[in-house]
Amino acid sequence: MKIMYTDTDHPSLEIERKVMADAGMDFTVTQCKTEDEVIANCRDADILINQYAPITAKVMDKLPNFKMVVRYGVGVDNVEVAEAVKRGITVCNIPDYGTGEVADHALALMLALVRKIPYMNEVTKTEAWDCTRAFPIKRLSEQTVGILGFGRIGQAFAKRVHALGCTVIACDHHLEPGELHACGYVTGVSLEELIERSDIISIHCPPLKGQYIFDAESFQHMKKGVYIINDARGGIIDEEALDRALEDGTVAGAALDCVKGEPMQPGCPIQRHKNLLVTPHMGWYSQQAQVDLKRKVAEQAVKFALTGKVDYPVYKN
Repeated sequence: MKIMYTDTDHPSLEIERKVMADAGMDFTVTQCKTEDEVIANCRDADILINQYAPITAKVMDKLPNFKMVVRYGVGVDNVEVAEAVKRGITVCNIPDYGTGEVADHALALMLALVRKIPYMNEVTKTEAWDCTRAFPIKRLSEQTVGILGFGRIGQAFAKRVHALGCTVIACDHHLEPGELHACGYVTGVSLEELIERSDIISIHCPPLKGQYIFDAESFQHMKKGVYIINDARGGIIDEEALDRALEDGTVAGAALDCVKGEPMQPGCPIQRHKNLLVTPHMGWYSQQAQVDLKRKVAEQAVKFALTGKVDYPVYKN
């Protein structure tokens, strides 16, 4: 089978190339950004290795040999999964390469927000040695942490905040509230209850197509002084509504590792808030996670070429 990259920003593909070579295979690299570029450059592909380029119904219908796509990462936002399923095309992601890293990053952002560490670091270095500038700070073990999305990462994050003594509630669009009780220390709730009860909200779910999960109305129902962390995907939070909620104090602090329309440009209006932390979609990263991701992407392509099967099939966005 012919294996082709639709696109990649990785400076080296030696890990992938070794996995392929050990199986007697190789790949061709293209750098496509649009549907038409994928169609023009990957016409002969049986298997696509994909990072950002769109894999749409139009692409699928123009690639006569196309049988499988494997995405670098967990999300499949740029793949029309339902259209692939209709056509018998296998979609594969790598859902388990950076679970601990993303959960750790969310925890780090949560602690930095609640303890006001970045703000006080700046104040102490540039203005005054004055701990009262951080007041008030609430005792973390008395806070209710709401987790939206209870897959691998949501569960890993729940373990971490439970260890700190927090009350943990969770909501998952694919699970009924009662199905979350198996963890013992997590109470399953509806989205409405999570919004109303949480002192801290941490997001670990994919976006909904065409709508925000947290919009202006959602912020109106939150506790005054809530903290919110998005370590999942852009497009889940209405960032204009978040800007207003930070301005009026509804949200005491927010941390965004993902935003709509990445990359976030320097100087955009929401960045004026001192209680906003932004990191550049790096929650997934550690040296080890990066190696795992690259190796597993190549392994899935090889496995499909040899057996027609993958370890991580995706059936819906």
